[in-house]
Amino acid sequence: MRLHRLELEGFGPFRERQVVDFDAFAADGIFLIAGRTGAGKSSVLDGVCFALYGGAPRYDGAEKRLRSDHCAPDDPTSVAVEFSAAGKRWRVTRSPEYERPKQRGSGWTTEPHRAQLDELVDGSWRGRAARPVDVARDLDEILGLNQQQFLQVILLAQGRFAEFLLAKNDDRQRLLRKLFGTRTYEDYQNALEQRRKDAERALAAADDGVAMLVGEAERLIDGDALVGDGTDGGTSSATGVPGAAEDVPPIAVRFEAGERAIQRLAYRADTLARERDAADAAHRAAEAAHAAATSMRDKQEHRTRSRAALAALEERAAFIVTDRETLTRAAAAEALRAPIESTARAWLAAAAAADTEDVARVAWAAAGEGADTAGLARRIEELTGDLAVATAATAEERRLEEGERALASARARIEEFEALLGRIDAARAGLPEHLAELDAELAVHTAAAAALDAARTGLQDATSRLEAAREAERLAAAQRQAESAHADALAALEHAASAVTVLLRRRLAGHAAELAAALVDGEPCAVCGSVQHPHPADATDEPVTDGHLATAEEVKDAAAAAERAAADRARSARVAHADAAARAGGAEIAILAEGHGLAEKAVHTAEAAVSDRDRLAARRQQLVETDAAAVAERDGLAADLAGARESLAALIEQTTSARRAVDAARGSFVTVAERIADATSRRRLARTLADAHADAAVRDAAARDAAADLDTRVAASVFASVDEATDALRDASTRAVLDERIRDHDAALRTERDRLRDLELELAGASESLIDLDATAGELAGARERWSTTVDAAAHAAQTVARLRDLLERAAAAHAKIADLSDEHAVVARLANTVAGKAPNTHRMTLESFVLAAELEEIVEAANLRLDDMSSGRYRLQHSDARAARGAASGLGLQIMDAHTGQARPAQSLSGGETFLASLALALGLAEVVTARAGGVTLDTLFIDEGFGSLDEDTLELAMRTLDELRQGGRTVGLISHVAAMKEQLPAQLLVEATAQGPSVIRQEGAVVR
Repeated sequence: MRLHRLELEGFGPFRERQVVDFDAFAADGIFLIAGRTGAGKSSVLDGVCFALYGGAPRYDGAEKRLRSDHCAPDDPTSVAVEFSAAGKRWRVTRSPEYERPKQRGSGWTTEPHRAQLDELVDGSWRGRAARPVDVARDLDEILGLNQQQFLQVILLAQGRFAEFLLAKNDDRQRLLRKLFGTRTYEDYQNALEQRRKDAERALAAADDGVAMLVGEAERLIDGDALVGDGTDGGTSSATGVPGAAEDVPPIAVRFEAGERAIQRLAYRADTLARERDAADAAHRAAEAAHAAATSMRDKQEHRTRSRAALAALEERAAFIVTDRETLTRAAAAEALRAPIESTARAWLAAAAAADTEDVARVAWAAAGEGADTAGLARRIEELTGDLAVATAATAEERRLEEGERALASARARIEEFEALLGRIDAARAGLPEHLAELDAELAVHTAAAAALDAARTGLQDATSRLEAAREAERLAAAQRQAESAHADALAALEHAASAVTVLLRRRLAGHAAELAAALVDGEPCAVCGSVQHPHPADATDEPVTDGHLATAEEVKDAAAAAERAAADRARSARVAHADAAARAGGAEIAILAEGHGLAEKAVHTAEAAVSDRDRLAARRQQLVETDAAAVAERDGLAADLAGARESLAALIEQTTSARRAVDAARGSFVTVAERIADATSRRRLARTLADAHADAAVRDAAARDAAADLDTRVAASVFASVDEATDALRDASTRAVLDERIRDHDAALRTERDRLRDLELELAGASESLIDLDATAGELAGARERWSTTVDAAAHAAQTVARLRDLLERAAAAHAKIADLSDEHAVVARLANTVAGKAPNTHRMTLESFVLAAELEEIVEAANLRLDDMSSGRYRLQHSDARAARGAASGLGLQIMDAHTGQARPAQSLSGGETFLASLALALGLAEVVTARAGGVTLDTLFIDEGFGSLDEDTLELAMRTLDELRQGGRTVGLISHVAAMKEQLPAQLLVEATAQGPSVIRQEGAVVR
């Protein structure tokens, strides 16, 4: 994982948007995050952690405090981090929850926690998740590290450096559990403990089960003995062992007693089975005798009931005769149903037709016509002729209406033409005077517009001189800056030359120390040749080497080159200023600005005159063209007016002729249409009366014919009159009921006679009195009681034997399994206790502690590779699996092996600087192991927050050398420190500075900005 860019806005001490380009430090590989205490150095790391995980190490559980206290109510708060992971580039943007003013109304509202995850695809960002829960899920897969792992291996936050080294075993176990996810081993431990408890319960349950089965068998034997017949031998208990109720005998003895009881109960079961079979035979014989007597009694009762039923049927025969006669007459009358009904319908139709004729006659009389129907045909012909004449006149009436409308339209058009001609003449009357006024005004603006070119030329000249004056003023400031920079470059050159001189003097003074440093015992001195070196010269505190001189010379050469460049820039600035001042003519900016304003005003005045001139010329041309169009329009209107007057005269003549013809066709009516409507109504009434008269006559004749036919049919039937035939009619359902009742009676009578005949033949010679069933019923009840008693006794005995045998067999099988359960319980209990850190586990290490101890050994091994170098071989971390006191977690101890004493001592005994080195080495080793366990996550960015102030110069140099090695492979390391020596050693710096107003700002120095 590599961080590329961080953006902070409204976060922690940063109010305005701040940008950190981590890629700019890639070339150096290591950079310093510097600044005064409280400026916000650690807040940079808080922003990285919050963007990736939604929380910051210093504000756990207080997300709302992440918003900057410097923010105004409407200022936004957000953090964005760009990073590479899994071969792709990502950007996560997150803002915390905070209070802001409501957009509408008063009061505050809560701005929710927001998050957005984007992926860089083909040079553009594409959204992948837009909710905090979705962003967190995707980042878990992308990063491969949880927040705890991230804080331990990438962002080594302030105050957490030595936490792992100095932690107690239990605290170290909790931290390692979070880092390595070993909760599953605790689950294994719990699962084994549960298996131990289950095995223990199973063993106890097996013992209880055997005892329960044997006890149940004994209770079954005891209960059977209480109801038995004394064949059990008269023992005091079911086991047959004296005193068993007070002292429970061994299980083998109880099994043997049970077997003897089974034998006794089996013999008694056989005896009861034989008694059951004998009782069953006697019961079947009594049951057969009672069934025969019951059958004879049933037949006697059926004969009595059949005799009574036959008598009742014969009594109803008279009613059936009446029903049969009614059904016969109804069938005869059914042949006359159609003539009777058709005659009734014919008389009804004749009456309705007569009523219709009366209504039509009344309507015809109401129309003012005579009531006689003899002349109806003639009157219909007269009305038809009047309709033909009136219909022909309707077309003439329509033409008259159209002509009158055309007359009105023609008169209105003539009036419109006359009004238009009047308005055109009035409008043209004032045109000559208006044209004269326009010509005078146009001459004035034409003269003023002639000065536009001269005014524009003057404005260009004034603009050039004003710009040159302003450029001269700006170049004067640049000239002063260039000359000041040249002076600074000269001073720097002098300082660099002086530094070279000082180094040369110190080098000459330290030559003896350099020669002494090269002396080796037993080898001759390069100066005097002696192999004895009793008093070699001591080196100065800061010896001057060739490298120091070369560096100083390079600084001097760079200062000289900078001085020459500054001199060239100063000379160029002087030349540029002189040129600009010459183009300005030496005038002041205020005077030139005033002249420029006057020139602009003159241009604006001339441009306005040109605009007015063009506008007036266009207006005059428009008036001339409008007048020509008005003349042409007046001529056309005059010609149209003459044509309209001729058309009006022709329309008047046509309308007068049509009106005379229509007046003749109207007669006494207002319009021809009214006359047609009246004639149409009268003809319709006449036709209706004629049709109704003819229909009434036809229907009366039909009714009389139907009545005569009905009388003829009745005379030929069995009925004396039509009314008698009508009374004999029955509907179909009534006839069906009568027929069914007759047939049911006939069938029931035949059936009952046959049944009684069969019963009489079957009971011939038998007594008329009913057979008594009480005697046979009593014998049957006694036999059934004896049979039921023997069946229950035999079944109970057989079930007791089977139940007792089953209980003893199950008890024997369960007793045989107890040994296996006991062995299994012993194995599971030993394994569970060992995994849980109990006896026989002498180290008291749980399974999880054992796994974590193995991880800790690997961490210590990785840490010692750096601690050995940083401590010059003195210190090494040592893992201890010693048994912890007072129930603490064992196997996770850490000690420091001191090579000077050869003894291990606790980490708390180290000094502050030594603790920092050991903690740093342990943290780096922990980072390597954790990342390896996280699927080989590559850590291309690492941050370390504080702790360097506790180191002396030599130790700091060792620590810096170790950190410098971390840059291998392209890794970038960020350090937070106040140590001045680190500021001198690390040119790439991220400076966090608090402004005078309060909020902090970030700037980068010595970085290659991309």
